[in-house]
Amino acid sequence: MKIKSIHIYGLDGRRRDVKFHDGLNVITGRSSTGKSALSDIIEYCMGRSTFNVPEGIIRDKVVWFAVIYRFIGEEVLVAKPAPSAGAQSLSTAMIRRGAKVDAPDLADMAVNDSDDGVVALLTQLLGIQENTTDVPLESSRLSFDANIKHSFYYLFQKQGLVTNKDQLFYRQNEPHQPQTIKDTLPILLGVSGRDKFTLESQLRIAQRDLRLNAKLLQQAREAIDNSEERAIGLVSEARAVEIPMGDGATNVVDLLRKALEWQPTPVSEDDGARISVIERDLLDLREQRREVQRRIESAQQFSKRSEGFEVEASEQRDRLKSIRALPINGETGEWQWPFARADLGMEMPIAKALLSELESLNDELTAVTGERPALAAYLSGQERELSEIADKIRVKEVELSSAISSSEMATTLGNRNTAASRVVGRISLFLEGLVPNTELIRLQTEERRLRARVADLEERLGADDSDTRLISTLSNIGLHMSGYISALGGEFAEFPARLDLHHLTMVIDRPGRPIYMSRTGGGENHLAYHLAALLSLHRFAGTYGHPIPRFLLIDQPSQVYFPSDASYEAAGGSVDETERQEDADLGAVRRLFETLQEFVSEHAPGFQLIVTEHANLREDWFQRSLVEPPWSKPPALVPDDWPDIPLQHQ
Repeated sequence: MKIKSIHIYGLDGRRRDVKFHDGLNVITGRSSTGKSALSDIIEYCMGRSTFNVPEGIIRDKVVWFAVIYRFIGEEVLVAKPAPSAGAQSLSTAMIRRGAKVDAPDLADMAVNDSDDGVVALLTQLLGIQENTTDVPLESSRLSFDANIKHSFYYLFQKQGLVTNKDQLFYRQNEPHQPQTIKDTLPILLGVSGRDKFTLESQLRIAQRDLRLNAKLLQQAREAIDNSEERAIGLVSEARAVEIPMGDGATNVVDLLRKALEWQPTPVSEDDGARISVIERDLLDLREQRREVQRRIESAQQFSKRSEGFEVEASEQRDRLKSIRALPINGETGEWQWPFARADLGMEMPIAKALLSELESLNDELTAVTGERPALAAYLSGQERELSEIADKIRVKEVELSSAISSSEMATTLGNRNTAASRVVGRISLFLEGLVPNTELIRLQTEERRLRARVADLEERLGADDSDTRLISTLSNIGLHMSGYISALGGEFAEFPARLDLHHLTMVIDRPGRPIYMSRTGGGENHLAYHLAALLSLHRFAGTYGHPIPRFLLIDQPSQVYFPSDASYEAAGGSVDETERQEDADLGAVRRLFETLQEFVSEHAPGFQLIVTEHANLREDWFQRSLVEPPWSKPPALVPDDWPDIPLQHQ
């Protein structure tokens, strides 16, 4: 995979094309002409949604970006519109494929895919086989498929990174990226792939199934151990609530199954109204009884008082009779006053009055003695009525007691049904969870099978030699690193150098004490180590056909050979200005580009190196590597006369 061309589009439809060729491609020129933005555009059109093009003329004037990639026998155009104003990302894209693809006009640009589609297509065409990252079984992070985006680390050496002693690869300083590099580089180098992941995935599944089966087996054993004791307890509970279980079964489980046939005893409705009627009748009868008792008590008191009066009256009567108080005997009509002649003075008013009083007293005495039989008859009638009421009360009390007993029995029967229902529910749950011996045997058999499966997968994984092959691969990559360090004038070139994938750095194996890149000094050394590592990596990948794109973009590598940023920028892409910087180490600059030219012509023929620079060398081979005349503004990546994009169109 290489880059055929980069295209940008203005609002008025004009298009700017930058074309590349195999080998060394140099774009030189002044500052702020858009050279460093080329890597951001390429990355944007390789499926990265984040738009990292810096603010300025490019964002103000460009509405579409496009890159045409070359594969063996096919070309692919990936185009993306610029994000709207204020947006920092965009995931829509346009894809065109063909044996030969040319950049379309702005009018023909239309979104037809997404970044996911771009990544999937480029990954397939690059030849990255189906894979998943090699994540340890005990790790908390998830496995994922390596794709074209995981090659970005080895394609871009941006300004500031190319001489960074603490960071070897692009984006290595971002969160989670170091581990991603460690996980995906072995896949891209062909030493870790789908087979190992498949085995590890199968091992995870088998281990999970084994743990689950072990839990079920333990539960089955505990259930069988405790089932008899629990069953006996349930039988006892069933008998306590009078659940019939029959007498024929002797096995407790059979007894419990018989108990499941229990049906609740029908309970009649409580006749509460009948109890209320009886209670009201009783109240009425008791009130009648109290009334009769009051009448009897009143008559008895009257009788007692009348007896006293009768005795007194009889005595008085007897006294009057003994003295013959009346002149005429009421019974015989004879004159009985011996001391007076008959009818003597009886016609006198005083005599008449006295005789009248005496007769009245006699009549009252006669009346009192005559009422006694009537009072006795009255009392006798009241006592009979009281007895009848008492009999009725006794009958009603018996009826009330019976009704209350019936109500209490209904309540008790309902409570017993409820208790029995609960016991039957527990029995049903117990029988459902009862593990038969056949299930225990099946689980034991499954445990033996799963243990054998896990052991087999672990043995097959143990036989995997990917770690050994990775060490061998890194050793092969390191074979050429010392030579590039020497060609670029770096220190310690006499010692073997290697990539340290664990620390993501370059190490020089000096006897006695290895030297890590972070412990070296000088920008020239750091540049030499960066380029040595990446050129060696791409040389190995190209030689053995590993799926890493065959291009590398290096931004301003020769800056380390100029005494200051000002003198470097003063070169401005001009040969004369470059040579005029007397304090610059132009020999080192020349040596740098000679090394790059030798790499693409001899060590990795056909490889594409894209270098953006301020320096410009007079040598013919260098001038042939120039993609365009130096960008001196004008020319630049974006023409100055392109219209600005109105904010409402951004």
